[in-house]
Amino acid sequence: MIPPRWLFRIGWALHKAVFAASGGRIGAERPRDGKVGTLFLLSTGRKSGQVRRNALFYLEDGPNLIVVASNAGAESDPAWWLNLKAQPHAEVELGTERRPVRARAATVEEHARLWPRLVAASPNYDEYRRTASRPIPVVILEPRTGHPG
Repeated sequence: MIPPRWLFRIGWALHKAVFAASGGRIGAERPRDGKVGTLFLLSTGRKSGQVRRNALFYLEDGPNLIVVASNAGAESDPAWWLNLKAQPHAEVELGTERRPVRARAATVEEHARLWPRLVAASPNYDEYRRTASRPIPVVILEPRTGHPG
């Protein structure tokens, strides 16, 4: 059963606050033991032009970071994915480390290869896919040199 959206929002708000208060030392974990890790995505709002910070679960795939635009099974894509489609250059925070990335949707082949790993790491993704009438995008954050601009 998927928890109510308000519970997700409160949980992620608390997560962001702990991460900020700890200077990035608490709240961003690397994936381990077959489970997802947590990163913070800094993207540019497509309407506001302001930097937005979102906590996301992720897996590593070689040098790439893999995230899922599930929006907890909602009928619409999450705002962070809409922002990345408008401006794919972003940054991620992994603890105290910042990395510039470029976002793109996984190809059909990549999606087929990555989806089983994602579901094994976080079974909620399968439930989100069952409840949403939209396709759930798998997003690849590729490393890039330089900074947004």
